[in-house]
Amino acid sequence: MTIEQKLSILTDSAKYDVSCSSSGSVRTLDFGGVGSVGNGGICHAYSADGRCISLLKILLTNYCLYDCAYCVNRISNDIRRAAFTPEEVAELTINFYRRNMIEGLFLSSGIITSEDHTMRLILKTLQLLRHSYGFNGYVHVKLIPGASEELIIQTAALADRVSSNIELPSSASLALLAPDKTREKVLQPLTMAKNYSLEHQKRPIGMSTQLIIGATPENDLDILRLSSSLYDKAMLKRVYYSAYIPINNTKNLPALTTPPPLLREHRLYQADWLIRFYGFGFEEILNEETPYLDERFDPKLSWALRNLHLFPIEINTAEREILLRIPGLGVRGVNKILKARRFRALNVYDLETMKISLKRLRYFVTVRGKLLVDHSLDYQQIQTELLLLPKPSPAAQPTLFDHFYPTVMGEL
Repeated sequence: MTIEQKLSILTDSAKYDVSCSSSGSVRTLDFGGVGSVGNGGICHAYSADGRCISLLKILLTNYCLYDCAYCVNRISNDIRRAAFTPEEVAELTINFYRRNMIEGLFLSSGIITSEDHTMRLILKTLQLLRHSYGFNGYVHVKLIPGASEELIIQTAALADRVSSNIELPSSASLALLAPDKTREKVLQPLTMAKNYSLEHQKRPIGMSTQLIIGATPENDLDILRLSSSLYDKAMLKRVYYSAYIPINNTKNLPALTTPPPLLREHRLYQADWLIRFYGFGFEEILNEETPYLDERFDPKLSWALRNLHLFPIEINTAEREILLRIPGLGVRGVNKILKARRFRALNVYDLETMKISLKRLRYFVTVRGKLLVDHSLDYQQIQTELLLLPKPSPAAQPTLFDHFYPTVMGEL
């Protein structure tokens, strides 16, 4: 099998893994090496300065001993199989980099022969890149659950980010759909990598995981409770949510005709953002009586509608932590308000000048003591008015020649 054929198979096999992005890490550069991880990222992620970053995202092999019901690469599936050698992956990575096609590598793998054997192959790939090719660029690798601590630590020392996918939110679902995995087994490599990085490196290594949404009956509260616990224990920098895509016909999975729950995935990302950057606890966003996110509204707006007794909030006097809880205000908007009101009390015109949208904000604030709506805060009325707001139309994919070609030809 040619390298091109392997590349086609193993990049396609890796497309279902979403748990990759910039780690925000800065690797110490070695003199004479190539590549830099500074402000970089992978998998068409956006770096801190807004740049879009590309990567080579592949599996070392899609052969696998496991038979996870949701996975396209499970041992019982009849699919085309391929395997790279560590030398092939290292050479592909460095050649793509030198052609300015990528800035990093995301490397995962099926389990071939054994967990330790697979981890050794991944480790050898990183050793070739770092030591033989002098590659300083971004490398994110999947740690293999069940591999030895020595191999995990050696691999983590050479990577910028590591991950190990929990996949399913509960132990019961793992036992049902992925009998070769347990939550403890999946998290163990991350614990090893975390402990090593804290003891021997100046910075903790970036770690992430992925949860599949909609393949099992867990509700959004279960999912956010798990994510929040992992953040609180400093186990992870990111949890990625992946809407379940029906690719296998198995009795314990949703039918192949079931569409992926993409809106639910989107709302979970928004709720995750509130937990990480807005000071919300998961129990504020959802509870046992309301275990699912409202798909009609973003989670912050849903929370505000359930807690109208906390509003309206005066835009000129509220503390930062309170401003962050107002629907329609993001971190940048709050920073603008805090900076501007040091000089004088703000008015509505000031908010508009700062490009702060009043579409949702106007229901929940006062400006210089005055409401921005002509009625009191009423759940049903606000909800009805918000639902009547025009929805943005889906953007059409622009083309290169639809309009340009006839005009130019007409001028010739």
